[in-house]
Amino acid sequence: MTKQTRTVDKMTPPDVRDHPTEPDSAGRPLHVTNSGIEKARIPAGMKILIIEDDARMADYVVRGLKEHGHVVDHAANGKDGLFLAAGERYDALIVDRMLPGVDGLTIVKMLRATGNQSPVIFLTTMGGIDDRVEGLNAGADDYLVKPFAFSELLARLGAVLRRPPISQTKTVLRVGDLEMDLLKRAVTRSGKAIDLQPQEFKLLEYLMRSEGRVVTRTMLLETVWDFHFDPQTSIVETHISRLRAKIDKGFGKELLKTLRGVGYTLRAE
Repeated sequence: MTKQTRTVDKMTPPDVRDHPTEPDSAGRPLHVTNSGIEKARIPAGMKILIIEDDARMADYVVRGLKEHGHVVDHAANGKDGLFLAAGERYDALIVDRMLPGVDGLTIVKMLRATGNQSPVIFLTTMGGIDDRVEGLNAGADDYLVKPFAFSELLARLGAVLRRPPISQTKTVLRVGDLEMDLLKRAVTRSGKAIDLQPQEFKLLEYLMRSEGRVVTRTMLLETVWDFHFDPQTSIVETHISRLRAKIDKGFGKELLKTLRGVGYTLRAE
């Protein structure tokens, strides 16, 4: 009987277009692509879970990420993957969609339902538009279709890891004694509730995020109304007037100021 040898370390899987390589002379992980050498763009030491039933593909991705200095766990089926993802804290998850036991879509839905907000990238052969939409709507942060380039996987990992966690995302805006709760969609000033129409809320949110800076009429048209042309109406002026009456009238200090010929600014001083 001819002895079979394991050759996965010497082969590139057919649905991967490039491969990782050794660190450079300074100890920084490098990556070889078809167009040359590119340095890794994500910090080393991230804890990443791969849920992939294709042994060759999983081995390849695991080795590549480890070469870039990451701590990597691997689950070969959906049940084990869900168990690990729910019980451990991971900086990111790379999940196949078609998995034995529990499919990838269900895994992500269940994690999101329990409040787990670890970034998820689907890595799958299911590349149709409906498939992508379904995956993103399930709670994935990104979607990469096989065949893929390892450099692109690294870049996408870097992108999702740079996003601030939801727990660190600002959900309450304040300018002086004016407060906006983005989750409750509520606005108060000095503790008094202010009732705003949806467009007024959107306008105020933009002004509060731009606290102290001058915003022009054109900036408001493009950002708040998504108009990339001048509608030749007084829509901005009308909404500013209504908003000022709601957030300033009856209070001791004016926050919303008009700079004639320039624009508007919201500031406490």
